Amino acid sequence: MEAPLKFIGLLGLLVLLSVAGGADAAGECGKSSPDNEAMKLAPCAEAAQDEKAAVSDSCCLQVKRMGQKPSCLCAVMLSDTAKASGVKIETAITIPKRCNIANRPVGYKCGGYTLP
Repeated sequence: MEAPLKFIGLLGLLVLLSVAGGADAAGECGKSSPDNEAMKLAPCAEAAQDEKAAVSDSCCLQVKRMGQKPSCLCAVMLSDTAKASGVKIETAITIPKRCNIANRPVGYKCGGYTLP
């Protein structure tokens, strides 16, 4: 329970810092930065660090929504916020499959990783 609270606190701080920076350009996640979008994946914190952890319904819902735009999902998994919160990319990329998302971006290249 302590790890998700730390994760949420860290994400909140990073969001405040990124909002203060004021980036207006549209990117992988539209007008929202990958660091801001990472906040929406807070329910996935434990599942993104431990491949054996259960993936919550709220996590799967957010991943399914974000997976509609694979470039955004990838940018979020590779974001500074994800790295700072201890997300293991090799574990995080398994979440869409672990959620049994039918239309997940199978084979999508995300940095040096491929979504299964």
